[in-house]
Amino acid sequence: MITYLRKIGDVPAVNSLDVKESPIGIGFEKLDRNVFDPEKAYDKVAAIGVKWIRIQSGWARTEQTKGVYSFEWLDTIIDNLLARGLRPWMCLCYGNGLYDEKAAKVYGAVGCPPIHTTEQKNAWSNYVAAVTERYRGKVDWFEIWNEPDGSWCWKHGPSGTEYGNFVQDTAKAIKTGNPEAKIIGGSCCLKDFEWMNEVFRTGAVKVMDAFSFHNYTIDEQESFKTVAGIKELCRLYNPKMEVIQGETVTQSRSDGAGALRGGAWNPKRQAKSLLRTTMTDLMLQVKFTSYFSCMDMIEALNGDVNEKETWQDYGYFGVLAADFDENGFSTGEYSPKPSYRTLQVIASIFREKFSVEQLPIRFYELHSDRIFGKDDPGKEITCCGFRKPNGSAGFVYWHSTNMLKYTYESTISLGAVMLPGKVQLIDLLDGSIYELGEKQLIDNQCGFRLFRNIPVFDYPLLLTFGDFIDASETVGKESRIY
Repeated sequence: MITYLRKIGDVPAVNSLDVKESPIGIGFEKLDRNVFDPEKAYDKVAAIGVKWIRIQSGWARTEQTKGVYSFEWLDTIIDNLLARGLRPWMCLCYGNGLYDEKAAKVYGAVGCPPIHTTEQKNAWSNYVAAVTERYRGKVDWFEIWNEPDGSWCWKHGPSGTEYGNFVQDTAKAIKTGNPEAKIIGGSCCLKDFEWMNEVFRTGAVKVMDAFSFHNYTIDEQESFKTVAGIKELCRLYNPKMEVIQGETVTQSRSDGAGALRGGAWNPKRQAKSLLRTTMTDLMLQVKFTSYFSCMDMIEALNGDVNEKETWQDYGYFGVLAADFDENGFSTGEYSPKPSYRTLQVIASIFREKFSVEQLPIRFYELHSDRIFGKDDPGKEITCCGFRKPNGSAGFVYWHSTNMLKYTYESTISLGAVMLPGKVQLIDLLDGSIYELGEKQLIDNQCGFRLFRNIPVFDYPLLLTFGDFIDASETVGKESRIY
């Protein structure tokens, strides 16, 4: 809460049904291993207001007798998501113990690609064609495998060449079932350019409509360099190929398994990380960005089917909190964490049409009574401008720190020219909307306005000009949080 500014409202939640388009998504993964109850999650996820939702196809769960597909479990999930205005995109995975003795020993057949025998290849192609044909008109985008550059998901040892050939074979099967389907390759987690180049050199890039990557980091500043490099590499091989951020962010506890485990995480730091990372993705203009994940759940990437303890490795990445039963199944009420509200705020504001734009804004280093010294000079501020078709604008800014070691709070001053309309300051962490007082907003009535000693934190705030959000929906109203 910003105590020295007057709060005038909250950013309203917008249900996915009321969103036509958005670059904001969330994961609904691991139902191929049946690790949580989707019936308890559908409405809560739709209430966030995201559009894209990632699901996994679950070959081993679907084909338990050779040549016989039981899609009913997946039908129910897809139909429920579509009914709530969500847009599923599907990761085609994993292996199948019917065709691979090693896969039969791995929980969920994770990381066992069907590339070693003719029977495996044919069975996979038949399955993929059946999936894409069945969901034609419901699912358009299909991602080929998950994290094939990691040894946990390509267990005999990652190979860019192998994966590139696998992409080409799988793409043929996808198009057999649905000639209009869009194909996503990559799904990489290590972001190793040598591996990516190996994939692209096989010719796989010719069949890919998009390249996806995963980004687990405590330093979103590094993403500006890395993701820019990924986009350029993709452009050099295929200028039409889009880039998708398919998994990101961190946990709400320090004792979780999986990426970034062991850090001094808590619910507030998780929310800050989500906010910083998602805003970075919007600034980088990826096609869409998907948060991992909706739910606390087991990681289950290296499980042995005969040793329960090997797949009872709990991850606390969810925006919904869960408990776990003796089998590792996510139980409880699936209660929203602070990160749930943060994602809800982002999804509400950054939907429909908007663009990344350079705004006529510069920083000033003025004296600030609040800190008994000078403002943050802006040299280490991450910032970006946005515009909407109605003429409104938004300016997001924050001072990045290592959030596991430090917090940051100061003041900053900036001048803006030719940005008309009412001004509001939005705390994107919780959706609070603040009015700037006479001390903070000085207007020379000639097109220039000085914003003096306004707050700056270690997470993004949004300064808006005009109707960047609909004030009629926000002022004096509390947002509905599920």
